[in-house]
Amino acid sequence: MYEKTYPSKRFNLTLQFLKKHVSTAETVLDLGVPNPFSKIMEDNGYTVINTKGEDIDNDQTALQTENYSVFTAFEIFEHLLNPYTVLQNVKADKVLISIPLRLWFSPAYRSKTDMWDRHYHEFEDWQLDWLLEKAGYKIVDRLKFTHPVKKLGFRPLLRWITPRYYLVYAEKVK
Repeated sequence: MYEKTYPSKRFNLTLQFLKKHVSTAETVLDLGVPNPFSKIMEDNGYTVINTKGEDIDNDQTALQTENYSVFTAFEIFEHLLNPYTVLQNVKADKVLISIPLRLWFSPAYRSKTDMWDRHYHEFEDWQLDWLLEKAGYKIVDRLKFTHPVKKLGFRPLLRWITPRYYLVYAEKVK
């Protein structure tokens, strides 16, 4: 499907999960600027609104003013200082969130060249579950999957068997 240009396993599993829970008749607010996966969603019939690059830790206006019924945040929460306040400001009843999981054999990601491309949080699955529960959401479905790399070595071997990503679909408790 998305073999050559994109991280195909992650994007294909995320798209399958999205299709399982979200109708193309619903409008999606995707946290973050337009990106390869928001383009994939559009190519698959979804109406997608992206945030404009504002610092979401300080400006959550788009979460309150845009017209959407589904909120997505794919590999974004780990970059935020306080994802709880983001969830408090989401007006949709449906959320899909994916995060890279904290790996015991690898330190938190930190780009040496891009000050925004860093992980403030390296979540364990229970931490995202608790965050969603505290913000008033009930998890309906979840998926963990690995992220193998085509390299030799101990860490690449561990990546073949250790789940790296955690994907959750949750609904607002009424």
